[in-house]
Amino acid sequence: MKTRAVRGEFAYRKVYRYLIALIDEAPGASPCRLPSLRALSRRLRVSLATVQSAYNLLEEEGRVRCLPRSGYFIHEAAKGEAVSMPAQAPLPAQPSLERALFNHERRLARQRTHSASAWAELGSARLRHALAQRYTRSSSLYWRAEDVQLAPDVPTLLETLLAALALRGGTVLVHAPCCPQVLCALARASMRVLDVPADPHGNPDLRAVARLLGSEPVCMMVMPSCLGMPQGRLVAPYYQRQLGQLLARHPVWLLENDLDSEHCYSGPPTQRLRDWVDPRWLLVMGACEAVVGAEAPYAYVLAQDAVLAGTFAERAFRLAPLRLQALAQMLGRREIEAQLVRLRSDLQRRALCLAHALELQFGTRVVLEMPEGGQALWVRFRQPLVWEGIAAALAGSALHALPGGQFSQQGQYQQYLALVWVGEQTEALHQAVERLAQALELRCGRPASIVG
Repeated sequence: MKTRAVRGEFAYRKVYRYLIALIDEAPGASPCRLPSLRALSRRLRVSLATVQSAYNLLEEEGRVRCLPRSGYFIHEAAKGEAVSMPAQAPLPAQPSLERALFNHERRLARQRTHSASAWAELGSARLRHALAQRYTRSSSLYWRAEDVQLAPDVPTLLETLLAALALRGGTVLVHAPCCPQVLCALARASMRVLDVPADPHGNPDLRAVARLLGSEPVCMMVMPSCLGMPQGRLVAPYYQRQLGQLLARHPVWLLENDLDSEHCYSGPPTQRLRDWVDPRWLLVMGACEAVVGAEAPYAYVLAQDAVLAGTFAERAFRLAPLRLQALAQMLGRREIEAQLVRLRSDLQRRALCLAHALELQFGTRVVLEMPEGGQALWVRFRQPLVWEGIAAALAGSALHALPGGQFSQQGQYQQYLALVWVGEQTEALHQAVERLAQALELRCGRPASIVG
């Protein structure tokens, strides 16, 4: 078996390619078990978090499946089949932040004096404390370390949360279009999902919310903290306040999606949806990956609920303790703030470059709106889209695409793509856009219809 390193590649991508080689060489008989997280961590000399990231990507692609307390197995339909792009586009590389994370980890490793179990507990406690401090705003809007629960990734977090609060099988309102990771987790929990449509500015339809809360057995709402994705539009404070007033009349859990808030181009606004909601019914979901990158895949939820805290304690997730402590130090010392400023500027630059490339290639045959944050452009095409051809055309290119249908369980947004430029060279970007045009059998036209 041979795998070739790619210069500047993230560690988890190297592990991912190693596992792809194992899958390709595995015997046809099934089930075929893959190495455990700990075994692969020792074999490849990488952290548990890095291995977990690689397995998460393979699971999203449908190549592997995880059986509780048994490990990862090759999915029966994975070998020899073309696999679509993963459901989440990677963030641009953040080498300086990655180096800082690894430097903290190495220094902590040299200082380690506790037993493995004590070290793991210390890492979790420190990261939870750092996150609580990061989210605390004042003496009346504050969080404690015991209010923060950690999980290996977003899907696992949502699975545990829904089970702990006995919400499985219930009815949930989601701000549409909605993050595919969230929709997949809700589907696995057999949730009945009702879309709350957004207006052209990304704000929720308040009349629709009021009608659904009054007529449906809703147990939870999933709403953006401040940035509605994939449109990349900021939710106006007026709508946040009105949502808070609506929820005050209904005993409904609010899951505030805070995964993308740090990617607002001008920085996150001072007011968030959580400021207008009863904290007893509030769940704030975030992920370290959105801030630090793929080497920190951990997700977290903030909630003042003892049952939820007890369930997460019972699950006792095995998270890499050195990386947890390294993350806690970076958050506590505010080392990521300067990097976030650079990341937001880079994301905005990429969006502008991508919009320009689409304008040159497609003209008025696409409609897009310049975002206020995030890494994607939400693009509507004026023709039917055949996803298989798009995925094949863009495979291995600088352009990552997600089909619009992934953002709704009601089959909406079939004419949309969420497009993300993940490369560095503008020439490669234009080549990828040309490949997309060829897949759609489009030619150059007049300037695109761009709003904003």
